[in-house]
Amino acid sequence: MARSLKKGPYVDPKIIKKVKDLIPGTKAVVKTWSRSCTITPEMVGFKFAVHNGREFVEFSVIENMVGHKLGEFSPTRKFLRHGGKMQKDKEAEKKK
Repeated sequence: MARSLKKGPYVDPKIIKKVKDLIPGTKAVVKTWSRSCTITPEMVGFKFAVHNGREFVEFSVIENMVGHKLGEFSPTRKFLRHGGKMQKDKEAEKKK
């Protein structure tokens, strides 16, 4: 469910402070645990490392990401493969 328009998007003040202290174009990475923070236009061009519960996932913010949450780009579940007999047959063919 979206946040109320009268409240505006949630942006963590600590992240905004870190971004304002950085110089654009540097290779510094902003580490954060705040997955619910909304990406703002000020964050475009910076690298972020968002915690997914086990490790930090790094990505750089581009213009198309504005309005999305940081957690959307740091998946918490790792997809291994589909199961079943068909999948085993496909893997056996690849080995041969």
